Amino acid sequence: MKRLSALLLFFVALIAAAPAVSAQFRYAPIVGVTYTDLKFKQDIFPVSSLVGGQAGIQAELMFPGIGFGMDFGLIYNMIGAKCDIGTREIWSSEGYRNSDVRLHTLDIPFHLRFKWTRMNGFEDYLAPFVYGGPDFTLSVGHSKIKGNPGASKVFNYPTGELGLSCGGGFEVLRRWQVSVQYTWGMTYIIKTSQLENISARNRQWAVRVAYMF
Repeated sequence: MKRLSALLLFFVALIAAAPAVSAQFRYAPIVGVTYTDLKFKQDIFPVSSLVGGQAGIQAELMFPGIGFGMDFGLIYNMIGAKCDIGTREIWSSEGYRNSDVRLHTLDIPFHLRFKWTRMNGFEDYLAPFVYGGPDFTLSVGHSKIKGNPGASKVFNYPTGELGLSCGGGFEVLRRWQVSVQYTWGMTYIIKTSQLENISARNRQWAVRVAYMF
C-alpha cells in the first residue's frame, strides 16, 4: 500500500509540473477488442477465455524532446471467462450449468509512457511507443448466473481490483495510435461464495485504437 501511495503521489507531481516544462497534452476516444480469462487459485472447474470489448477516453501528457510522459483515462471494460461450474456437484445440484461469467468495469489507468520522437522526421509518419503501470478498476455490474429458485450464490464480487498493464504500439501520422496491451490482475476480481479462499484474478489481452486530438 505504501508503494501504491508513493506511485500515485509521483503521478500527481508529474501532472502538476507539466506546465513548467511545456508538456504536450492530448486526448482521444479509444476502443478495443479484448481476450480475457479468469485465473483461479485452484483448478476447481474448467475455465476458458472469452472475447470482450472496451471503450472510453484516454489522455496523454508527453514532454517534447525527451519522449517520456504518461497516459491516464476512464475506460469501460467487459472482462470474464466461460466457467464450467456445472461439472461440480456443489453447484450442479442447485441447478447451475456451465456459464459465461462476464464483469462490467470502469478502468482508471495511470501509465508511464515512452515514445521514439528523434527519427529525423520519420516520427511524423510512424512513431513507436511503449507504456506500463497500474490500472484501478471499479466493478459496475456482472452477468447473472441462473440456478434453481432459492439457490445459493455462486460468486461474490468485490467493488474493484488493482491491475498492472504493459503494452506498446505505433502512432501513425501523429493522430492514430494502435497498441497491444496485456493486463495482470494483482487482486481478486471474483470469489466463490460457498468454497472458502477460492478466488480468481483477471488476465487480459487487448488490441486498442485511439484517435488523438
